[in-house]
Amino acid sequence: MEEVDGIIVRNLRSIGCGIDEDINSLGQFSTELIVEAVARCLHVIDSSIEVSYKLPPSMAARFRIGTNLANAVQGLGYRGDVGYHTFLYSNETEIRRVLMFLVDRLPKEPSDASQEPLGSVALLQKSISAAISCQLALPWWPPFCQKVNTGAQQFRSCHLSVPRDLHNLKKPLPKSVTQYYKSSLLPFASCQPVHISDLPAAIMEMNTRSLAFQHEWETEWNQQGLASRLSKEEYKARKHQRVRQKIADQVRQQLSQVTDDTGSAQDLPSLMASMGSRDASARSKGSRFAYSEKLQFAQEDDRLLAQLNTGATVDRTTEADLQKKREDEIESLKAKLGEVTSAGEELEIGLRKMTLGTENMTEQLASTESDNKKKEEEVLMKKKLIDLLPDAESNMKKLEMLVEASSKRLVSLANQWEKHRIPLLDEYRRLKEVSEDQTSENQRKIEDIKDMQEKMKELIGETRDKDSQYKQLVTEYERMTRDVNRSAYTQRILEIVGNIRKQNEDIDKVLADTKSVQKEINQLSGVLDRTFAVTDELIFKDAKRDEAVRRAYKLLAALHDNCNGLIKSVEETGVITREIRELEEQLETESKKNVEENLGKITGDYQQMRQDNVTLLQRLKKQGAI
Repeated sequence: MEEVDGIIVRNLRSIGCGIDEDINSLGQFSTELIVEAVARCLHVIDSSIEVSYKLPPSMAARFRIGTNLANAVQGLGYRGDVGYHTFLYSNETEIRRVLMFLVDRLPKEPSDASQEPLGSVALLQKSISAAISCQLALPWWPPFCQKVNTGAQQFRSCHLSVPRDLHNLKKPLPKSVTQYYKSSLLPFASCQPVHISDLPAAIMEMNTRSLAFQHEWETEWNQQGLASRLSKEEYKARKHQRVRQKIADQVRQQLSQVTDDTGSAQDLPSLMASMGSRDASARSKGSRFAYSEKLQFAQEDDRLLAQLNTGATVDRTTEADLQKKREDEIESLKAKLGEVTSAGEELEIGLRKMTLGTENMTEQLASTESDNKKKEEEVLMKKKLIDLLPDAESNMKKLEMLVEASSKRLVSLANQWEKHRIPLLDEYRRLKEVSEDQTSENQRKIEDIKDMQEKMKELIGETRDKDSQYKQLVTEYERMTRDVNRSAYTQRILEIVGNIRKQNEDIDKVLADTKSVQKEINQLSGVLDRTFAVTDELIFKDAKRDEAVRRAYKLLAALHDNCNGLIKSVEETGVITREIRELEEQLETESKKNVEENLGKITGDYQQMRQDNVTLLQRLKKQGAI
């Protein structure tokens, strides 16, 4: 503890404690010096804490100062047991813990708290705020009045067209692809931006976009792709199909909305084109309704087209008349179109009804045909039975022979089926077990992959935290003073670590020896019990017939009991020895607490308090007498 005490004493001297040069350890501290050191540390840590640096002669004031110091130390987060006795009747171990806690809380540079070492994020924010403050302090000038800084360019990006699917550049490219790239259809990346200064920004944006896309794809594959149990190509194909389906549904929905909104405002050519496309689609389908509609309304369509053609050759009188005629024609055509549409809808409804009736009739016909087939089979069966009635006995014998042959054939077929079924069933069970094992193995691998991904994320987070801690520690190291001989401390720390490692090795050896000895004891105890059991059994057999053997049996039992008693005595002796060692350690610990010295201090303080009480009583009596 000499190095620890030296560091504590050096820090206490740096904050203004009046420690003599000949004091090098905490064991040499007096009560007044302990109170002064704790009070100065508290004041440096928190300037709002005001505690007296010196102890007054009155015992009540001393107890009050000790209690205030204890409360202030606990307020800073000290978790140990602390009270007024820690400072007034202290021992070396407790006061070392308190001072180590306070010294660790001391600021690195008390004179300038704003220069404390910060982390990388805090330093970056500080530099950004400083740059913004400097820019805000400058006067504003219009852009055309500012001087052009040739060392910086604006970040302007543009789209770059680059070849795709060229991940492996070692493979030779096809001639067609090379010819395509050499042509003017795909110029070099340096020739695509309008300004050559925009090329770095465009390349950075393109690389960032590709990296972001790759990161999103890896995240999606790890979360959803692995769970789908598909390959990457199958997953991409399914996703592409799903996206195309969504786009098609959205387009259909938007087209239906647009059609509903603008259906009343369509002009005549669009209506005729829609009718023509509908007729063409109906013709391609070849339905009966399409042909009937064509035959029914062919003359009407020809007449409408003739009207349109004749309307185009009408003598042009004035623009107003033409416009009016066109509107009248459009209105009449719309009315006729409505009538045609309603007639077509009625025909379509009638066709649907007829189709339903046809389907119902078809079903009834099918059910009637099935009933007829069943009845025909029954009639044939009854006819055969009637034909067999004249020669019933011989037919009965034939039937019995057929039944017997059929049963034998069924038995042979069942035997053959059993011969084939058993290996097939075994093969089915084996394949099922293999499939279940494969499924469980795949599930386990997926879980392992997820666990590994979680561990990788945790390791990445820990690595980032360690990097930030490393940068912060490097910053603190660079900002710390170089007046301390750190090589000596480093060497001492290495020696302590080496001693601890050596002690751990010795402890491991002792534990291994203890385990081996305990194992041998257990083995010997087992051998002894088995030997005693065998010996007891052999002697007991002859003890009934021979007096000497009976006496030997009694001596063997007494010897066994005595040996057990000795073993118990040895074990109790070991327990007592261990308790004695623990008590000696406790006595040594209590002796380090300076109990006798503290008891003398307490006795002196008690006598002083009695004297103070007597003095106060005398003063009170004098005041009462006055």
